[in-house]
Amino acid sequence: MLLNHFGHRISLLFVLALIQGCGGGGGSAPTANTPQSSSPTQQVTTNSAPTLSGEKSFSVVEGQLRVSDLVATDPDGDSVSMFLAGEDSEYFSISAAGRLSFVSAADFENPLDFNKDNVYKISLRVSDGTNSRSYDLTVQVLDDVSDNIFQSGVFEPSSNFADFCGVPRTGTDPSTDEPYLDQPGEFRDENDWLRSWSNELYLWYDEIEDVNPALYADSAEEVAEYFGLMKTFEKTSSGADKDKFHFSYGTSEWLAYSTGGVTSSYGVQWAVLSGSPPREVAVAFVEPNTPASTGDAVLERGARVIEVDGVNVEDGSGQDAVDTLNAAFYPSEINETHEFVVRDLGSTTTRTFSMTSAEITSTPVQNVKVIPTASGPVGYMLFNDHIKPAEKLLVEAFESLKESSVVDLVLDLRYNGGGYLAIASQVAYMIAGSSAASGRNFETLQFNDKHPTTNPVTGGNIEPTPFYNTTIGFSLDEGTELPTLDLPRVYVLTNSDTCSASEAIINGLRGIDIEVIQIGNTTCGKPYGFYGFDNCGTTYFSIQFRGVNNKGYGDYTDGFKPVSAAPQEDHEIPGCVIADDFDHLLGDENEARLKAVLDYRSNGGQCPSSEASSISDLDILRTSGLGTFSAGAEEDQLDVPEYPGRLIERPK
Repeated sequence: MLLNHFGHRISLLFVLALIQGCGGGGGSAPTANTPQSSSPTQQVTTNSAPTLSGEKSFSVVEGQLRVSDLVATDPDGDSVSMFLAGEDSEYFSISAAGRLSFVSAADFENPLDFNKDNVYKISLRVSDGTNSRSYDLTVQVLDDVSDNIFQSGVFEPSSNFADFCGVPRTGTDPSTDEPYLDQPGEFRDENDWLRSWSNELYLWYDEIEDVNPALYADSAEEVAEYFGLMKTFEKTSSGADKDKFHFSYGTSEWLAYSTGGVTSSYGVQWAVLSGSPPREVAVAFVEPNTPASTGDAVLERGARVIEVDGVNVEDGSGQDAVDTLNAAFYPSEINETHEFVVRDLGSTTTRTFSMTSAEITSTPVQNVKVIPTASGPVGYMLFNDHIKPAEKLLVEAFESLKESSVVDLVLDLRYNGGGYLAIASQVAYMIAGSSAASGRNFETLQFNDKHPTTNPVTGGNIEPTPFYNTTIGFSLDEGTELPTLDLPRVYVLTNSDTCSASEAIINGLRGIDIEVIQIGNTTCGKPYGFYGFDNCGTTYFSIQFRGVNNKGYGDYTDGFKPVSAAPQEDHEIPGCVIADDFDHLLGDENEARLKAVLDYRSNGGQCPSSEASSISDLDILRTSGLGTFSAGAEEDQLDVPEYPGRLIERPK
């Protein structure tokens, strides 16, 4: 780029240029059409205005100062002056010899002309001191293709490309109440930003293949494809992908979801027990006061979906059938109506109804209850999302459990994909209490080796995340003391969808010697996180740090694993492998995982005899509407939406 991408405008005084005419003798020239003598023998003379010869439209390649040498002549041989005016005149100067030039070299990717179309318009007035003429000139700036030559391993600062967009947004940014920062640019600019930004902040930046950004610069779809390359493709020791968490969302959708839990859906979360034929899709849980819980639908956990929009779920084949299923399960817009045929839990017959998608507000904390047992009351809560509204609901839940004097807590995280790390810290504190957490860190962030001591996003020193003991201001007024249960242990219900910030709760509590007992399946394995970065209407999530607990442990890339025998590795946790149970409602004492906790407590820490020795993890279909990815290359595979995991809010 020939100019930086900050778009500064330069105020200039323009040069008055004189082009000296030849001959003409001394004295001032007479004015046009003015008699010089009343004598009939005196000839009346006139003075003509000067003229500009040559082209009036010019094309120059960006980076050049010179536009053209202009030639103005006066028929009477008088001296000629040139004046610049017009909407874009401030960017030009003209010499005494008539050379028209840019004041600063033009940058095609950063147009400064009034219309931002790289066509500069100026008015040139030529005068002999008496008469003058004006000419409209245009100067078109052309792209210098050599400016876009890719040099592997050479990176400009990402700030040089930020907010230069192939399709810039207009209007006001709802997160700042200020106009969007977007400026006219190219999709190549967006790729250049992704490349430099990843090199600066990505945890494994040195494992990214440096791909020419010009190869993916023809559309927004290609920009998304290019982002998919800005990651490591290395494997863990177990053979799993090292980076399984590389996401992007439309910024407006992400803001709606993260700040208010708002999504476009029915309010139901589907569980895919089998994604390929013979498929089996069940209801995992339902949000209250949504299309899925009211009207003709009234779905409950365990209901099986038999048919959608005329397509059989079990064996519908071909791309059209799969597209129909995915479109119905994940409506992309509000007010979409789709027909479902379901068989409710315990029923042998089916029923048919229609559901219309709506803007759904997530209820991240549900089914808070107290279970009486011989050894004292046991608390239970379903915690599904670390989003901002969760703060208020969590505080209310813990206050209720504290009033009931629970002696144990069952924290159901089986469908919790993560979110704000600060909320995870609050949850851990409310479980452990001040005595256990005092003077200890919940988590410390470690960035790439370019930033050993400084947080590259905030610019401050890397400071550990504490165990937050007060409200933060997410959905309650800041500074109120949090309720605590002061428990020495906690039971957590998990599966492969228990991820990121949810795993941080487990790791953070283990770091201060709170006993964690895990019931369910192995967690997703994400000790990593990121700050969300918006550029040109897309919010990007690219792994920027790993988190370690108060003991310095954070190596659970393959997930926390429940084991009934004595743990042999740090990521193994005492507990039981229990399959997810879709034959009972969540919170039901007979639901397999909750029942396993109650049996474990009463049997001296022994897993039930029905413990599954090997359970395949289920894929849970998120209904956020924040975008989907292919769960496999198989033609008839259903899609599985992504979700962000561990998130830290960027400072405004």
